[in-house]
Amino acid sequence: MSVSVSTDDAPTSLTAAEPASPDLSMHDDESLAAARKQVEFYFADSNLPYDKFMWTLHTANADHWVPIKTVSSFKRMREHTAKGPEFILRALKTTTEVEVDDEGENVRRATELQKPKDQFERSVYAKGFGKEEPGLQQELEAFFEKYGEVNAVRMRRVDGKKEFKGSVFVEFADIAGVEAFLSAEPKPSWKGEELLVMSKEAYCDMKIKEKGLTGKAADLRKDTISSRKGFNAFREMENPSKSKSNGKSKEKPEILLEFMGERIRVYDDNEDGIGYVKTEDVPFVRGATLKFTGCGGDANFTEMKAPLRDRFARVPYIQFSKGDDFGLVGFEKELKEDEVEYVKENLKTVNSNEVVWTIPDEEEEKQFQIDRANFAAKSALSRTQMRKGSSGRGGRGGRGGRGGRGGRGGRHGGGDRGKTRDKAKDAPQSIAPSESQTGEKRKRAVEPDGGPDVGVRGAGVPTIAAAKKVKADES
Repeated sequence: MSVSVSTDDAPTSLTAAEPASPDLSMHDDESLAAARKQVEFYFADSNLPYDKFMWTLHTANADHWVPIKTVSSFKRMREHTAKGPEFILRALKTTTEVEVDDEGENVRRATELQKPKDQFERSVYAKGFGKEEPGLQQELEAFFEKYGEVNAVRMRRVDGKKEFKGSVFVEFADIAGVEAFLSAEPKPSWKGEELLVMSKEAYCDMKIKEKGLTGKAADLRKDTISSRKGFNAFREMENPSKSKSNGKSKEKPEILLEFMGERIRVYDDNEDGIGYVKTEDVPFVRGATLKFTGCGGDANFTEMKAPLRDRFARVPYIQFSKGDDFGLVGFEKELKEDEVEYVKENLKTVNSNEVVWTIPDEEEEKQFQIDRANFAAKSALSRTQMRKGSSGRGGRGGRGGRGGRGGRGGRHGGGDRGKTRDKAKDAPQSIAPSESQTGEKRKRAVEPDGGPDVGVRGAGVPTIAAAKKVKADES
C-alpha cells in the first residue's frame, strides 16, 4: 500500500548521534519504495511506448539516458523530490528495472523494450468510484493491488474534458490478477457500494450489443475499445516512410483534413492504400449529432436534407444502414436548443414514417464521429489522387481545349483526354457507396456532409490544407 509522506513529517533536527525511531525508518522505507515504483512505471513496457513525452526523452540519445532532474520534476514525483536528490538516488539503487549512470545524473531502462503481450486479456473494467477527489489515483492503485500486481490504473474521462467518469480500466501484470479480482468474494466494493466489474473484453462485447453492431462494424468497435488511445511508439515504428529516392527518404506531402473545427492528418499507409485518420486524432464534439428512430427501414437523403438547408450553412452528414429503423445525422458543431427543436419540427417524418429525434449517448456519438472522419478522409484522399492523375500537361487538348495535342476533340475537348476528364468529373458519384460493408447482408448508406471535410457529390474538391504547397483543392 502506497503511503504519501509530507516533508512536514520529517524531523527538523535529526543528527547522526540520534538514531531514527522505528516509525520514522518504516515511513522512510515506504517512501523510498513509492518513489522507486513511480520511476519504474515511467519506464515500464506498459507506459513508456505510449507516453509521447517519455518516449521523446528515451529516444533523445543513442544510449537512452534520461536526466533524473527531468523525471523528478513530474507531478507524481514532487512529494519525493522535496526530500532532495539524494533521496531519489537512494530509491533508484533499490531497483533492477532501471539503472543510474556513474555520475548519478541520468537514468534509463535496464532491459530492452518489449511490446506488451495480452494487454487486452489482462485488463478489467470497474465502475462506481464516484467523483474525483485529491489523491484518488493513489487510492485506486492501492485498492487494485490487493488482488495482484498492477501495471496501470487508467481513470476514464469525458473526451475533451477532464471530468472523471467514475470508471477505470486496470491492467494487471498477469491473468492471475484478473481472475482474483473478478472472482473475489465478497464482490469488490468502494466506500460500501458494490462495483460493476467485468473483463475489458466483456465490457467491449456489452457495448457492441448495446449498439446492435454486427460484422465489420462490430470488429471496428472492438478494435477501437481494445487499442490504446493516443501515442503508440510501436505503431510509429511500424509505419516509417516507405518511399526512398537516391538513398534518402522521400516524404509524402501531408494532407490535412478540416473536421469539426480542427485539422487532422489523413494517412494512406494501410494495406488497401485508402485514406484514414487515427482514432486519437479525431476531435470529439458532444451534442453535434442527432439520432432518428422509427423510419421503417429506409431513408431518402434528398428529402431529409431539403428542410435542413434552410437552417444550416453546411449540409449535415447522414449515416443509415438499409433495413435499420434508425439513423444518425452529424452537424459541424454542438447544436443549440433551438436548432434541435428546428430539426424536430421540420423533419417529423422519414420514409413517410413519424420519427423520434434524440441525442445519442456519448459512446455512440463518439464512434459515429470516428466513422464520419474516416469516410471524409477516404473521400478526400481519393479525390486528391484523382486530380493529381489528371493534372499533367497536355497542351490545350490536355485541358479540354480545342484539340491541340489531345487529338481530334475540337471544341468539345482533347479527344480521349476529354473523355478522361469527363470520367474524372463523374468519379465522385462512386465515393459514398465505398462506405458499404462488402460481404454483409446489410449495406450501409452514407451521404457526404457538404461541408469542407467531404463536399457535395459532383461538386468541387473539399477544403484540404496541404504541406509542401500541395494544391489539393486546385481545379
